[in-house]
Amino acid sequence: MPTHATFRTLQATWLENALRQYAALSEPGPGVSRLAYTRLERQAHELFAGQLAELGIASYTDAAGNTIGELPPNAEPRPGAIGTGSHLDSVPHGGAYDGVVGVVGALAVATAAGAHDRPRHHPWRFVAFAAEEGARFGQACNGSRIVAGLTGAADLHQLTDSTGTTIAAAMAECGLAPHDAEAARWDARDWSAFVELHIEQGTVLQDRRVPIGLVDTVSGSTRLRVSLTGVASHTGGTPMDGRHDALATAAECVLGCERLALAAAEVNTRITVGSLTVEPGAITIIPGRVVFTVDVRETDHGRQRTATDAVSGHCRAVAGRRGVDIEIEELADTPPVDLSSEVRSAAGDAAAGLGLDAVVIPSGASHDTQQISRLTEAGIVFVPSHGGLSHSPDEFSTAEQIADGTAVLLETMYRLDARR
Repeated sequence: MPTHATFRTLQATWLENALRQYAALSEPGPGVSRLAYTRLERQAHELFAGQLAELGIASYTDAAGNTIGELPPNAEPRPGAIGTGSHLDSVPHGGAYDGVVGVVGALAVATAAGAHDRPRHHPWRFVAFAAEEGARFGQACNGSRIVAGLTGAADLHQLTDSTGTTIAAAMAECGLAPHDAEAARWDARDWSAFVELHIEQGTVLQDRRVPIGLVDTVSGSTRLRVSLTGVASHTGGTPMDGRHDALATAAECVLGCERLALAAAEVNTRITVGSLTVEPGAITIIPGRVVFTVDVRETDHGRQRTATDAVSGHCRAVAGRRGVDIEIEELADTPPVDLSSEVRSAAGDAAAGLGLDAVVIPSGASHDTQQISRLTEAGIVFVPSHGGLSHSPDEFSTAEQIADGTAVLLETMYRLDARR
């Protein structure tokens, strides 16, 4: 095997070029827009499959849209695969690194492992998950939730995007088989461990000047859709004290959500209103209907549910006082997950062996590994994010930082492979 310095130099340029290839698969506009279960996401999966094929690794796409390749062992075989990978979809006008770093990192690991005779006793699997981002349908990690048995075929007909298209319909439009989703479910007995490389999407590593993060806990997320129905009326003819303004009601609700989160600043509660639509949306009409979304995140599920209940109670109270009808729909509820201490220890030893400092930190963002941890031991390796920016065109990690993370990922997989 090459030294870390050599590996880092060789990989940095390749990683940068690979990231550029995936970033080119985007809708027009700033950043990267490659939404879940769209033509562009499928093209990205085809690119991944083609890159695996160039390495002599066969792959397949399952009913959920996940693409999976496998490198067989080259030494005395042991049961259970060791996997790595991430996702290829993005939020609207997102960045070029979220998810994709873990996919190109997996490809770099496949390249290095296939080129050297260091013993591998387990099958190594390389995965590009489908539909990780919840930006389109409200629920995150659809591909990994399906393989983990957390989402079934019937569930795919329930959630819709802003146009009313269900997940099932979007999958079918892409040539996938939503009716056969259960066939994509993984058997836990087929797995030994899974580790994901990802950008931090925060500033801890940058602020501490540490190149590697070892994730211990992934925050949970509860997502709500709040619909407010007031009375649309003429802005000039309707007195201020006789209005049932859905937008003014929403404004008070939104600021209340922020106050609830700020009051819980000593813990990890984060509450965000990320989208808001106003109808009829004319300058001379009092808004009669507003729909907005709320994302509640926490590393403790009890606090997560308490915060969600507080948001619902606050919004109902505001709407009642203002004479506006309210409906609150829970789109998704994913609890926090504590990741494997053994995988984290292997990653820490890998970093130390490469001369790289590492720190244990939580993840405020959801990840596919959060779902896979229900099937097998799982962990996440972080690399720094410039300015902590993510889900933004300005998202950035250097090729050298990603190469360091890829080296840790490779060595972690070898350490996990060597276990008995």
